[in-house]
Amino acid sequence: MASVTNLTNLTPATTSAGSRSSSVLPRSSVNLRSFNAKLSSASHLSLRYNPQYRPSLFVRCSASGGNGSTAKRTTLHDLYEKEGQSPWYDNLCRPVTDLIPFIARGVRGVTSNPAIFQKAISTSDAYNDQFRTLVESGSAIKKAYWELVVKDIQDACKLFEPIYDQTEAEDGYVSVEVSPLLADDTKTTIKAAKLLHKSVNRRNVYIKIPATAPCIPSIRDVIASGISVNVTLIFSIARYEAVIDAYLDGLEASGLDDLSRVTSVASFFVSRVDTLMDKMLEKIGTPEALDLRGKAAVAQAALAYQLYQKKFSGPRWEALVKKGAKKQRLLWASTSAKNPAYSDTLYVAPLIGPDTVSTMPDQALEAFIDHGTVKRTIDANVSEAEGVYSAIEKLGIDWNKVGEQLEEEGVDSFKKSFESLLATLQDKANTLKLASH
Repeated sequence: MASVTNLTNLTPATTSAGSRSSSVLPRSSVNLRSFNAKLSSASHLSLRYNPQYRPSLFVRCSASGGNGSTAKRTTLHDLYEKEGQSPWYDNLCRPVTDLIPFIARGVRGVTSNPAIFQKAISTSDAYNDQFRTLVESGSAIKKAYWELVVKDIQDACKLFEPIYDQTEAEDGYVSVEVSPLLADDTKTTIKAAKLLHKSVNRRNVYIKIPATAPCIPSIRDVIASGISVNVTLIFSIARYEAVIDAYLDGLEASGLDDLSRVTSVASFFVSRVDTLMDKMLEKIGTPEALDLRGKAAVAQAALAYQLYQKKFSGPRWEALVKKGAKKQRLLWASTSAKNPAYSDTLYVAPLIGPDTVSTMPDQALEAFIDHGTVKRTIDANVSEAEGVYSAIEKLGIDWNKVGEQLEEEGVDSFKKSFESLLATLQDKANTLKLASH
């Protein structure tokens, strides 16, 4: 409840009809035609080199000087233009303008989570000035946290606004998650989502809500109120179907005649499934079980896409389409390979298909840029995916229980990141207070 209370004190940015907040980047910053010039002149952009690949196309969040680079076409452009999959970047930190070369090279949206902000804020001094001002003005730590986060989200939204407009609300979103401490609280999650949406006050923001059982009704109600949602931490097909139903129910309950601006993505986590499933298969230890290692996650994702196609068709869906409704796209999350023995594009390359999103952290994004192949793969081997899924069930592994365990671990991980960051901010605040005496 405290995090919701703190959110009420945030100052929403003004809309385009009013004066703009000083925290928002100027319109000229997001002119796509100026990207090349910015890459040459922006002193804070620095190229990152990984000797495993060719010189990297991307930048770290850095305040140091760099040599810049000119934008060029990449496989990310082909991914969207040829196969209809939107590549997003799973990271956000200051300076947010470091996202400019990512956009120029094909990135079409950004996802964030408590772990990403924990790393960004606790390891960078780019937040110090704003945090010092907040502390000196008497802000509580949680309120200060949300102020830092909201500023980053607003600035990132401004950068992606041209893509949002060009695609008529299909793409160009920036995602921000409600407090992970609310994952078991239906009503407070609804309240927190509405307050966070109001505080960010950007057309292209996605409010992230976890797909826990208590939050499924939250998703429905938030969608019904006209707020676009990124449903996160989906680990099983059964829970994914509940998420789709919540979206459809929310659209129907909204009472809106025009549904074209209420959109959603369903973030289906991939690599974490194999991380847990491989351990279970190794424990069983039979040749059949060992042969299934590294196959479970992609197989389940392929079957989730089959469910997506089924649910977003037929009379119920067509009635919503007449009001402008857009499909809740599947978003592949957790796309970096955790096992070094696996291909670094294992959770990207086999999941390419139309009307989907793949959000990638640096490692996966850089790998796919360097040696990824662009072709439709998501439904190329459905029978094989069904075989893997069935074979795992025959070994006595319950997919739903695996999903429940991963969901619990995911929520706990985000809670720890959130609480760790609050503790770090409290230490910083204490240091500032001591220094001022």
